[in-house]
Amino acid sequence: MTPLRVDFCGEEQLVDPASTFTIGREADLTIDDNPYLHRVFLTLSSEYDLWWISNVGNTLSATVSDESGAVQAWLAPGARLPLVFQHMHVMFSAGVTTYDFEIHAAEDVYNTSLTALPIAGTTTLLPVTLTRGQRQLIVSLAENILTRATPGRGEIPSSGDAAARLGWSMTTFNRKLDNVCDKLDRIGVTGLRGGRGKLATNRRARLVEYAIATRLVSVDDLPLLDDDSLREPPESD
Repeated sequence: MTPLRVDFCGEEQLVDPASTFTIGREADLTIDDNPYLHRVFLTLSSEYDLWWISNVGNTLSATVSDESGAVQAWLAPGARLPLVFQHMHVMFSAGVTTYDFEIHAAEDVYNTSLTALPIAGTTTLLPVTLTRGQRQLIVSLAENILTRATPGRGEIPSSGDAAARLGWSMTTFNRKLDNVCDKLDRIGVTGLRGGRGKLATNRRARLVEYAIATRLVSVDDLPLLDDDSLREPPESD
């Protein structure tokens, strides 16, 4: 098997198929000294003529997607996933910080193709359509990550800071956050709700991970944040 190439913060590392490559706070790829991050969180290893990514932590999860964003998976603690695409994107959050890195293989095992295209005025990725206000909300939370030139780290703003960025009241922001999380939860997006019907405390980070991994929002949406005509959101969601 040929080595993998891992790109984080503009630096590349080669992964030898003869060994297990660790990713975390104290690992082969040291992400950060963030105390919320496991010392070893993820591993890359080869088995059965395939590369695998494994979550060896006990609290954090990661979002793994292909280059197109058409395929994404939530890698929970104890889970592992074969890396079947030539380019893979991995995102995860620890505390208020979200990290991402890219994995490059020599060749594809499988290919993907998009079956849904954006429609003017909306963002569509089967089977969900965002309203303009919902897209603004997600972009306000993902701004620090969308504006990065290379994979690395970015802060997820508090609800108060994101609401202020949009010129919204906290009531409006929380209502729209509830609505978009409920909409995605209904189509099976994991990690946006907690037990007994209560919304998860880390839903903002999970929402950003999913939206970026699936290309639900992109850098093309950033102008929404500075459009004065959009400072007052519509009443409907």
